[in-house]
Amino acid sequence: MPTTSGRSSLAEIQDFPPTYPPELQPLRQTLLATLASIDSAHEGDVETVRNSTVDEWLKQDVIRRLEEGHRERRVPYLRQIEELESCIRATAT
Repeated sequence: MPTTSGRSSLAEIQDFPPTYPPELQPLRQTLLATLASIDSAHEGDVETVRNSTVDEWLKQDVIRRLEEGHRERRVPYLRQIEELESCIRATAT
């Protein structure tokens, strides 16, 4: 159960079985790490554009295109995570 801060204590977490079977953890971790890497690179790219000296309209256009590319790059990994979770739910029932 979450504490008053909204976080679960370590003792509370250890009382519950893991959500994912151990054999699926490496795949899950790889997918999450890839998404984190994509997000981090995107944030860096956006920050670079924001800090540039070009006109604001151009910054906004570039950021919009970066956002579109970012969403497109994430899609296959999000689909794999959804498929993984779907398989886990099907196995649990």
